[in-house]
Amino acid sequence: MIHNAVGGVFGNFMQIDPAVLERNFQTNVMAFLHLARRTAPAMIQAGTGPIVATGNTSALRGKSNFAGFAPTRAAQRILAESIARELGPKGVHVAYVIIDAAIDVEWTRAWRPNEPDDFFNQPADVAEEVWHVTHQPRSAWSFNVEIRPFKETW
Repeated sequence: MIHNAVGGVFGNFMQIDPAVLERNFQTNVMAFLHLARRTAPAMIQAGTGPIVATGNTSALRGKSNFAGFAPTRAAQRILAESIARELGPKGVHVAYVIIDAAIDVEWTRAWRPNEPDDFFNQPADVAEEVWHVTHQPRSAWSFNVEIRPFKETW
């Protein structure tokens, strides 16, 4: 199961509409909770299965202009960690994949039209890394995984 939904808005805490933050919380945290609750029982019964939530570095830091979604990404990551600690011993691999870049799709190209190709993560490369994480041997499971293009300044 992969939770890749995202809700977000840019703005500082004085600018954002609290209702938008609440809606983003529903998308980023509550939807992940419901999906995990729906899929985990079968994985527990099988003794195997992956649960992945994708996020970004807002899960690790709260920049001023990111008040509209950084709190929800942090909550999502902590929820994933809690689920991982519960389900790992039951054979279910839970991971949080931070995608620290714009993914090369039509709307991100429109948003950043002057950026070179190597500014973007390629969708197939992101998918390959998520596939890798979900197929790791049990002796070397990752939880926090970060993906970024090589030119990303971090």
